[in-house]
Amino acid sequence: MIIVDTALAKRQAENNPIKVAMVGAGFMAKGIALQICNYSPGIVLVAISNRNPEKAKQIYEQAGVLDAQEVNTVSELEANVRNGVCSTTDNAMLLCQAEGIDAIIEVTGAVEFGVNVALCAIENKKHLILMDAEVDGTVGPILKVYADKAGVVYTNADGDQPGVQMNLYRFVKSIGVKPVLCGNIKGLHDPYRNPTTQEAFAKKWGQKPAMVSSFADGSKISFEQAIVANGTGMQVARRGMLGPTVPTGTPLKDIANVYPIEKLLEGAGIVDYVVGAEPGPGVFVLGTHDDPVQRHYLNLYKLGEGPLYLFYTPYHLCHFEVPQTVARAVLFNDAALTPIGKPYVEVVAAAKQDLKAGDIIDGIGHYMTYGLCENADVVELEDLLPIGVAENCILKNDVPKDQVLTYKDVILPVGRTVDRLRSEQKNYFQHELINHVNS
Repeated sequence: MIIVDTALAKRQAENNPIKVAMVGAGFMAKGIALQICNYSPGIVLVAISNRNPEKAKQIYEQAGVLDAQEVNTVSELEANVRNGVCSTTDNAMLLCQAEGIDAIIEVTGAVEFGVNVALCAIENKKHLILMDAEVDGTVGPILKVYADKAGVVYTNADGDQPGVQMNLYRFVKSIGVKPVLCGNIKGLHDPYRNPTTQEAFAKKWGQKPAMVSSFADGSKISFEQAIVANGTGMQVARRGMLGPTVPTGTPLKDIANVYPIEKLLEGAGIVDYVVGAEPGPGVFVLGTHDDPVQRHYLNLYKLGEGPLYLFYTPYHLCHFEVPQTVARAVLFNDAALTPIGKPYVEVVAAAKQDLKAGDIIDGIGHYMTYGLCENADVVELEDLLPIGVAENCILKNDVPKDQVLTYKDVILPVGRTVDRLRSEQKNYFQHELINHVNS
């Protein structure tokens, strides 16, 4: 953070700002545009794409940019970038293809569309800030392989809970404490919530009911913790995570003992969450230390006698911190959160209600499925269906409520990029494992 603000101030003083474009014009995109256009010296938001370009124009206007021009070709967009004119378009790929743009922020929440934007951005050597945990948790590891080959940064964002967890994880490791749990603090978890139950709340905050439902039913937190696992090498203690619920307002310092310590101390640790603890909606890391002298100091500094030490950030500020991620990627080649290799945790689809043969599965946060974290080796062994590929699949047989779906239960849509990447991801990391064993 301290290095980033100084570097951005230098870019501003040199009249050489980072040029970033954004795909999406929803609730979160509105905040990002406001933050970059008004409070982020050293960064310029040169273009916004949305299937309805009028919404992109409205976001610019709400951020104080009144002269954005709609463009339809790469050459028109490139000319506007050179001349300092902001652009809107209904073609996201123009943003990825145009020269003069350093990075793309993808903030749609859509899987198939987001995957195609990610690939196009990477292929055109744009750094990619992916505020789309659904894409990241479904095909993030193989997209990271593509990004590495292209020499660009592929990253989730600061400010969102996964990025905040990763920053805290890196800090904890940097002081010699071994992280054994990366945790998320939630106020509600009910897997049967749907857009109808969440409609009033969504309307209050100007959000889409299905997006709000995806948080309430646990799908979002599953994706968030899966991408933290894939960025750290951690796993889950069981399908769906432990997810203890404590009395509302329970101090976070009192929650360490609700997790089985033997689970925390084996392997690389686990990702998990707690419902009801304060301060929410923050994040936390539990860590251990083998050095008795350092344990003495940790006790002196009010972290207790161990064996688990609690570190936490009491808030996450989402769009406020996205410009930091842009700067880290473009100026320092540093990712806030990115996969370290193979998938460690996946998010699988469970039936939110009794499903019938012939049903076409609806989207994440809708009426038919909710997401659960599961260790990637179990997903492979049991041929479980990731929720990131479940939408628009046709059920071949009945599936009872709460049962996890498998690939054998569905007919996949034809020609999707996400399915091709899933296959590539599986083959790539199996090949990597074979090479490692043979070497």
